Amino acid sequence: MENQNTECSAPVIGLAFLGGAIVGAVAGMLLAPKSGEDTRRELKAYARKAEEGVIETAEEVRAAVDETIERGKSYVAEKKADVEAAVKAGREALKERAEKCCN
Repeated sequence: MENQNTECSAPVIGLAFLGGAIVGAVAGMLLAPKSGEDTRRELKAYARKAEEGVIETAEEVRAAVDETIERGKSYVAEKKADVEAAVKAGREALKERAEKCCN
């Protein structure tokens, strides 16, 4: 069976943490005995902070995706060169065998 990578990356952990923090904060504010104006003010401030966190996490995710794409391109190029070398070697071996056989 294939080995599966069960490690969580930093962006995934960050998004999970951020989601939990948002849910906890909203629940706490809605259940707290404060005036509507105070609650709205706190929600707006928290929303700004959460937006900044989401933007930062999105940038980290983008960087991780870009890195993964570059590693994938490098891997494909390496394997392409390996296949081309194997095909060339196979053709040469076939040519030598045909020369030995038919001469």
